[in-house]
Amino acid sequence: MQIRWIQLLEFRNYRTLSYRPSAKLNLLVGRNAQGKTNLLEGIAVLLVGRSFRTPRLAELPRWGSPSASIAGEISRGDSTRTLRRTLQQTESGSWQAVGDHCEWARAIPFSWQDLAILTGGPGARRNFLDGFAGRLYPSHLAALVQYRKILARRAVLLQRGQADRLAPWDEQLATVGTELLGRRRSAAAALQTELARIYPLLAGGPQKVEIRYRASLEVTEPGAFLAGLERRRREELRRGQTLVGPHRDDLLIELDGVDARVYGSRGQQRLLALALRLAEVLPVAEATGTPPVLLLDDALSELDAPGRASVLAELRAAEQVFLTTADPAFPAADGARWEVRAGDLVAA
Repeated sequence: MQIRWIQLLEFRNYRTLSYRPSAKLNLLVGRNAQGKTNLLEGIAVLLVGRSFRTPRLAELPRWGSPSASIAGEISRGDSTRTLRRTLQQTESGSWQAVGDHCEWARAIPFSWQDLAILTGGPGARRNFLDGFAGRLYPSHLAALVQYRKILARRAVLLQRGQADRLAPWDEQLATVGTELLGRRRSAAAALQTELARIYPLLAGGPQKVEIRYRASLEVTEPGAFLAGLERRRREELRRGQTLVGPHRDDLLIELDGVDARVYGSRGQQRLLALALRLAEVLPVAEATGTPPVLLLDDALSELDAPGRASVLAELRAAEQVFLTTADPAFPAADGARWEVRAGDLVAA
């Protein structure tokens, strides 16, 4: 998949921008606070309808503007699709997003905030895995929203001590929770296969990396899920919360047999975070029938020279890539170079 052109209007610090990117690597160079990340964010909103930086729509339009719009043309093989998305403020003051949807459009973003996958709590790893699973399985994110609503309702009943009213909610939780578990395990297995190939290439040596999904309930069908809930019923009523299920799970990441979250060096964790995003590319391409667009925000600045060279070599196999950097001397002989200046873009 490729973006042929994109137009931003009143989006972040871009009053107006028309951009025709290269079909392969696009290097976006500029000082901080010029709009490099904003452009990547605009591309993500065009392709998938949401930002990778914030869930708050009100942050996306240019300051003081009542609306923002993004349009663009994307292609896959011989077919093309024009997408348009508009962010607008309603009479009540809230914001809404409307626009076109493309079932095969995918974007994989990376920023150094992704280091939280290694250094943050279990929620950061669950969010990462659910984002990846959502790119593989279109129904996953909707099921996740449904699961959280069931959890919230169940928590109210537990806090009120109304055990006699839990049964229908337990059944829904078990059904949806088992679906989530299955897709998460499949997603983790796909990541394992690719990460085992990519990380040693980036690290420049034979290192064993392993991902394992660690579940609070090792179940594969709703009946076993229900039995797990029943075993913890008394404790759940005492604490007023659901104690087992996908919302309590974690992702274990090991490097050479030890927990990379605890014992990995800062450099190893940085490289692992980037490798995890690159490991998404092939499974997503196979699931959708087209390679995703890569949005890499300052991905190489904290790597040494050999690490940078290894990542750039891996990116040659990708289709369309957008890579930002604040280094004006950054080498990218294989790609198009663009300079970002205060909400404007010029070929460098």
